[in-house]
Amino acid sequence: MQQTAPARMASVRGIALRVLLAVGVVTVGGCTQKDAYVPPDLFYLFTSYAVGKNPTSVTTADFNQDGFTDLITTNIGNNSLSVLFGIGDGTFREPVTLNVGKEPRALALNDFNGDGYVDVAVACSGSDQIAIFLGLANGTFGVGPRYTIHRAPVSIVSGDFNGDQKPDLIAALRNDKLKVFLGNGDGSFVEGPLYEYGDTPTSIAAADLNRDGNLDVAVSNGGPMSSAVSIWLGNGNGTFREPTDYRTGKRPLVVSFADFNNDRMADLLVINGEMDTFTTFLGNGNGTFQGGKESGADAGPVYGLARDFDGDRFPDVAIVNIQSNDLSILYGRGDGTFRYPPMNYRTKGGPFAVATLTLRTNETEEPGLVTANNGAGSISIFLHRGLKSIAPPRVPSAS
Repeated sequence: MQQTAPARMASVRGIALRVLLAVGVVTVGGCTQKDAYVPPDLFYLFTSYAVGKNPTSVTTADFNQDGFTDLITTNIGNNSLSVLFGIGDGTFREPVTLNVGKEPRALALNDFNGDGYVDVAVACSGSDQIAIFLGLANGTFGVGPRYTIHRAPVSIVSGDFNGDQKPDLIAALRNDKLKVFLGNGDGSFVEGPLYEYGDTPTSIAAADLNRDGNLDVAVSNGGPMSSAVSIWLGNGNGTFREPTDYRTGKRPLVVSFADFNNDRMADLLVINGEMDTFTTFLGNGNGTFQGGKESGADAGPVYGLARDFDGDRFPDVAIVNIQSNDLSILYGRGDGTFRYPPMNYRTKGGPFAVATLTLRTNETEEPGLVTANNGAGSISIFLHRGLKSIAPPRVPSAS
């Protein structure tokens, strides 16, 4: 893999590379035809915060229910989670550290025990466990049950897969399996079906893809024999039908959902670990998809998401690139293709994940972004130029 990270990343590079190689990331230079287009410059780097060692994911929620968005990261290098409470002006308080199982790789949020607070399920790939943390009223967490799972959970998703109005879990395992856990509604789970399929699953996402009222799942398979995304249609009772595969670019790492052409049918966004590409699939509304359209990002794309950033009502794509150490914004044309060139923003070392960020949960605002910087052990806040930093209200001085 081409070395482009700054020298200060050397001490943590081994762990980051091990995470990447476990899902088969090898990037090779690619190119995309540029058109006569100047992308809008809608973001700026506002600030960065240190978190735990080698963060692999970043997720937003309002854990303490104060109306301000908070952040949580999984830190694979020191077996921890970092929780940062938002102040509502683009800044965050110093992170609170939670010690979890070995090598936390990903997490899923939901209210697992029905008490109105956000809970966390963590996929701990090094200890072969799913660890549950139950949210408390002040935004802290109590330790919940742990479930041993074989082998190496790398991604996890939550939803009601059996129609009982209680959150369930599905974990993607590195040994070509999916494991279902059915929620009891009190923060505990019972084991559901185990499915063996695919080739080195790398991520999992859930949505109702065929509009039958049952949740379905999409799984990216990053092994060299597959390079496909698998669609599993749900039966509504916690079981799934035989999957259908769609060929992606080489070594897909992450799959997520969007509606690129505004037809109210779920489409797919897949980030590929080789050849510096990502693939979009337009949905037919019945759980099937049209052939993939491949597009380019910068060097070493590892994570991406879709959101309308420029207000034209067509979803755009934000992608973090671990080799070029930047964040790429590609503006959508409304048909699953994108304008070129992208707008690139420099990040801290080894960007590994990205999430959209609104600073206040009860207000409409232009979406910012937050990146998890694996090599630098930090997160970076990118604010939208239509948003700016929100100044907190001034407290009157005593007279």
